[in-house]
Amino acid sequence: MVKRRDLPCSLCLYPALYVLFFLFPLFPLQHRRSNHTRVSVSVRRPRSNEGIRAPKVLLVLDDGTAEEMTPEEALERARSQELDLIEVSPKAQPPVVKIDDLGRYMYQQKKKDQRQKSHSKQTEVKMLRFGFRTERHDLERIMDRAREFIAERHLVKLVVRLRGREMTNKDYAKKKIATLVQDLSDATEVEQEIRPQGNQFSVVLRPKRQ
Repeated sequence: MVKRRDLPCSLCLYPALYVLFFLFPLFPLQHRRSNHTRVSVSVRRPRSNEGIRAPKVLLVLDDGTAEEMTPEEALERARSQELDLIEVSPKAQPPVVKIDDLGRYMYQQKKKDQRQKSHSKQTEVKMLRFGFRTERHDLERIMDRAREFIAERHLVKLVVRLRGREMTNKDYAKKKIATLVQDLSDATEVEQEIRPQGNQFSVVLRPKRQ
């Protein structure tokens, strides 16, 4: 009679592996949360074509004149030119519309908004300091820097410092800073008059209004 050999212990694990392999997918897997959050960017589109539902509209023509008509009549004109009817002033009575390519109109509006944002950047106060004994050629460099800040529509604060025995000659320091103000008067206006602040005099200039 042939004796049955004992199976290796590793083969005893096969039934357990079989169960794990085939039954594990029955359990739902938890989806990992993504660290990236999708942000939907909405582009503000004007009402156009059939979306304009006012009883009457004011159509602006290429020559600058305007005609009042129904949206259907204005849309028919736009279709005849293979263009879109776009509502440009929805709050007007009646709403103002124009005939143009919608994609081109939105591109132009985007560029316009970008220009407005660039012009409305927060104004900063740029400080430029110089000493009681600063020579003229150094002062000219300070004025050049001030003009650069003014061209960027910033405020400029000029400060002259006095040290030690220089404090006895405050009139000279005040006159020195007043000379710079005068030299920059072609591009600037005084925002804050010359005034003492401890051991220094200061003045704030703003870009000259157009």
